[in-house]
Amino acid sequence: MSHASPWWTPDVHADRRPFLLGRNRIQSALRRFFETRDFIEVDTATLQVSPGNEAHLHAFATEALHHDGSSHPLYLHTSPEFACKKLLSAGERRIACFAHVYRNRERGPLHHPEFTMLEWYRAGESYEALMRDCAEILALAAETTGAKQFTFQGHICDPFAKPERLSVADAFERFAGIDLLTSVAADGETDRERLAAAMTAAGLRVASDDTWADLFSRVLVEKVEPHLGFGRATILDEYPTAEAALARPAARDRRVAERFELYACGVELANAFGELTDAAEQRRRFEMEMAEKARVYGETYPLDEDFLAALAIMPEASGIALGFDRLVMLATGASRIDQVLWAPVAETQP
Repeated sequence: MSHASPWWTPDVHADRRPFLLGRNRIQSALRRFFETRDFIEVDTATLQVSPGNEAHLHAFATEALHHDGSSHPLYLHTSPEFACKKLLSAGERRIACFAHVYRNRERGPLHHPEFTMLEWYRAGESYEALMRDCAEILALAAETTGAKQFTFQGHICDPFAKPERLSVADAFERFAGIDLLTSVAADGETDRERLAAAMTAAGLRVASDDTWADLFSRVLVEKVEPHLGFGRATILDEYPTAEAALARPAARDRRVAERFELYACGVELANAFGELTDAAEQRRRFEMEMAEKARVYGETYPLDEDFLAALAIMPEASGIALGFDRLVMLATGASRIDQVLWAPVAETQP
């Protein structure tokens, strides 16, 4: 059985090199973009006491050894988010960060165990400002590479067109015929049976052990996401609060949160929040996420107590995480994420 040549062989590198040079140009352009808008670029530690507390994110674990023979666990971060928010608590107002991040159990055309996340935060500014940033960044990436359009797996998106803004509830109604918010109470609590009944009526599969979150994800993945970001980018906005653990509830309707995701060519590019700054509520949500992680995977991650303490003095802010490598893929025409990584992580065979 033959195997593909390693990325470091001259012929493979020659094929990849145009994508990699495009990557460098886009990164330089984005650094200028943020600098001209008074952002400070920050550099956060990769090793953290907690990798994050989302139920379905998987981290790489290690341990710190001490001279007295003791040790304590550390993790490679899945996002620089906790560190960036601590910097907002420290007094920074506008920050941006290119961070290598690490996620286990993830590999494919759009996934890699180590990748680059671009995060930026605006203290005292609404998350609508991030929507405007996203539109400008899509256009900037295309201008930098000379791309007239983004393409991926035969799909096309105009990076210069104004993104469509679509609420999650409207998307469920449009693409699945489901009234999502009838299964969400005024305080954000969810009703599994009501959503299951709506899905059954719409002809969608429901298993007896599915939670409300399982059902929500199935509709999103199977019925909604396949329609997003075609022709122009889509901003999928106002997620139910149960699906936005780090975002604050929307002022007009507390059933939903100030969270949006950006899609282009069907590819999820970014995840943004009007940031939750209630430390007690954040602890409660993290504990719920870790209870779900224990139920599904039989493990949990510790809470970052420093983060929760910092959150108590963090100013109102908005923040966003953008998959930089995916943006490069769309702007350069690459078909796999490893084509835009200078030195991909080796994939060992069993």
